[in-house]
Amino acid sequence: MGLASGTRLGSYEVVAQIGAGGMGEVYKARDTKLGRDVAIKVLPEAFAHDPEKLSRFQREAKLLASLNHPNIATIHGLEDSNGTSYLVMELVPGENLAERVRRDGAVPVEEALAIAKQIAEALEAAHEKGIIHRDLKPANVKLTPEGKVKVLDFGLAKAFAGETSTEDMGNSPTLSMAATMQGVILGTAAYMSPEQARGKAVDKRTDIWAFGCVLYELLTGKQTFHGEEVTDILAAVVRAEPDWTALPANISPSIRVLLQRCLRKDRRQRTPDAAILRIEIEDVVAAPATAEPTVAAIGAGVLGRRAAVLGLGALLLGAAIAGLAVWSLRPTPAPRPVTRTVITLPADQRLAGGENPEVTISPDGRLLAYAALQGGVQQLYLRAMDSLEAKALPGTDGAANPFFSPDSQSLGFFAGGKLKKVSVNGGGATTLGDAAIPRGASWGSQGAIAFTPSFGGPVQQMLEAGGAAKPLTQMAKGDTSHRWPEALPDGQAVLFATGLTTSSMQVAIHVTGTDEQRILVPVPGSTQPRYAASGHLLYVQGSTLMAAPFDARRQVLTGEAVPVVENVKGNSFGAAQYSISTTGSLVYVSGGSQSDQNRLVWVSRDGKEQPLAAPPRAYGRPRISPDGRKVTVEQDGQIWVYELARDTMTRFTFEGSNNFAPVWTPDGSRIAFQSNNDGPSSVFWQKADGSGGMEKLTGSEYTRFPKSWSADGQLLSFGEINPTTGYDIWVLDMKDRKAVPFQRTPFYEVGVFSPDGRWMAYTSNESGRDEVYVQPYPGPGGKWQISTDGGMDVRWTANGRELTFRNGEKMMAADIATQPAFSAGKPRMLFEGPYVPPSQLVSFYDVSGDGQRFLMLKPVEQAQAATQIVVVQNWFEELKQKVPTGKK
Repeated sequence: MGLASGTRLGSYEVVAQIGAGGMGEVYKARDTKLGRDVAIKVLPEAFAHDPEKLSRFQREAKLLASLNHPNIATIHGLEDSNGTSYLVMELVPGENLAERVRRDGAVPVEEALAIAKQIAEALEAAHEKGIIHRDLKPANVKLTPEGKVKVLDFGLAKAFAGETSTEDMGNSPTLSMAATMQGVILGTAAYMSPEQARGKAVDKRTDIWAFGCVLYELLTGKQTFHGEEVTDILAAVVRAEPDWTALPANISPSIRVLLQRCLRKDRRQRTPDAAILRIEIEDVVAAPATAEPTVAAIGAGVLGRRAAVLGLGALLLGAAIAGLAVWSLRPTPAPRPVTRTVITLPADQRLAGGENPEVTISPDGRLLAYAALQGGVQQLYLRAMDSLEAKALPGTDGAANPFFSPDSQSLGFFAGGKLKKVSVNGGGATTLGDAAIPRGASWGSQGAIAFTPSFGGPVQQMLEAGGAAKPLTQMAKGDTSHRWPEALPDGQAVLFATGLTTSSMQVAIHVTGTDEQRILVPVPGSTQPRYAASGHLLYVQGSTLMAAPFDARRQVLTGEAVPVVENVKGNSFGAAQYSISTTGSLVYVSGGSQSDQNRLVWVSRDGKEQPLAAPPRAYGRPRISPDGRKVTVEQDGQIWVYELARDTMTRFTFEGSNNFAPVWTPDGSRIAFQSNNDGPSSVFWQKADGSGGMEKLTGSEYTRFPKSWSADGQLLSFGEINPTTGYDIWVLDMKDRKAVPFQRTPFYEVGVFSPDGRWMAYTSNESGRDEVYVQPYPGPGGKWQISTDGGMDVRWTANGRELTFRNGEKMMAADIATQPAFSAGKPRMLFEGPYVPPSQLVSFYDVSGDGQRFLMLKPVEQAQAATQIVVVQNWFEELKQKVPTGKK
């Protein structure tokens, strides 16, 4: 196409052409609005005139523009001017690495490692957002005059080529983009992973391979794989090994190993994460230099050891034959006896009984850990199985959901909105990362922890040393929550439950590092999966522990599920109180579904209780009607209406299986709620008398749920669960049914309108813990922090002069004035009690119209379920009898 100097594209004036390739021509341009130099990549004309391709590219460009990292060249936007489509990007000065190597040959080791570390940091940041480069090569890495590395064209290979399901080599993105440019093909093919060369699906391990190729080239001055024709290069990529003798003699053995792990043909054997590359390089740079043995010395050592091994092997062979003869004469050992005991907690101690599993046994079967309340403090307790006492672990206040490391030496847990770990031998706890509303965790054998940090969204993964979390599972259309993960022993897959409530959950499996994800147990109500070393998949349905034969290598069930233990305690979030060791022991808490029942109680401002006549049920999110005569509650995935005067409970919703979060309109004529009746959970409403059926108000590919109405009923605030930005506050205008975001940040926000509709009170974890804030609606204006020591589940009183919120078991209140200017009083405690604990997303109380009473949910106490743990030792012997696996 060719743009002359001085050509105007919108607000950009072309200065000069600086490059061309299969993905378009690149120009230096001047941004006349902002007064800065930029790079413009003009899309190929045939591409830009294809509406479908351009639409797909626009979607990808939005995601790529979210990358903000000092080692990644920024994409400012996608523009169109007079039919010309072009990307506006950061203009990076300096030469690229291909030019550097071509000019100087091999780069000094110290400088090469410094460059590689920055490339790894760029990959790490992009992979955390689910973005793969797909075309990493020296020509796409620039080195600025200040020595800063900038990786170019991140994700553009996918943006241009799109998704492909074929294994036809011609559809390989990086090749098809430059099908007529032999030099470009040669330059790209040399850095393609074996899976790319075969035209197969790629993941972040493709970038790991390319990273290894780039680092090898920096250290040696030549390409890792080369040839005269494309087919020669691709054949080398798939079959040949790099020339390891070309590496510098003074290179650290750790870097040699790092390269070998990056360039393994089988991506399952490849280093799985860019963070590992960065950490290993940092360790090498920080460590004192050590001399590496020469190739000759290594060869001599190997030959010497080989001779010794051959001699030893002859002796061992004779011993083995003799041993087999003796062994064949021995009787088969009898199965170990199955024994059952009950551990009763001290009189002043009870299990925490929150939203998560609270008991766990160590993999070696020697330790039991549990979260319990004692003296008003919730913390972890550790008990050796051969001991009569449990000891509190210091530094675990507020702990929930304990889980062991594979070596049984550490405990992971959640507390204060964080994922933490602590040694079983004591010492302080270490914070690993954020987890606002935990829904399970599993410590894998590969040095990573799989966990769900929020009420909605995918399972995340974090290195056991801490750091940034990244999505592990993939949210399919209609998914709301992946939770209760269980890493398989080899780290190749993770089991998890998918669904928002127990009644809707199914057991699924995700193959690590791939797009493969499928349902293993399609029966609704299946949750809390566990892998048993006996060759079984365990999960809970209702209050029954089920077991099915499971081939972990092929990741498939090989037989029907059978009930194996009854009356296992669970709750409406899908958490089941059981755990197994690899040695065959089982621990669980009895109680079944009864343990999740709550009572509706009125509580006065001074803490006096008055129970309602409604029978105990698994209630959630109570809401008082504007006239104070009725209460809506969630129960078993449906919404019910309780009439206070008549003491009657009537079912309100009948369509859909997951109807939650009821909110009355200000005039009491309708009830808005969340439902999955039409795909992903969206906001519906229905007449309060039940007539007319459900009407959808707003929908999205993400879960949405209503929170509050403005006093005139014209505005509805609702929450959206977005895998990228967490919980966002949106507002729906009923006049035109258009929704716009009010708070859309990387943090979690859930908000409610003031009675006059001029203010929004909301909870946010932006400070590192949940606090309550107020902001004018729709703005502009500042914001005020209301809580001072944590807070969530905020409510306005009807007169708008007070905010109430929860802080643990405390009900807090703060006076509010909006005239002549906004001001807030110091928060004060109204009362404290053992009510259903607060949640950032789910509300468990409401305020009466006069602001004098609070409708709370109080759990029904069950002494046995709260204070006793059943221990079954050698349980696998019994399991194998009940559910044969066919293994010998």
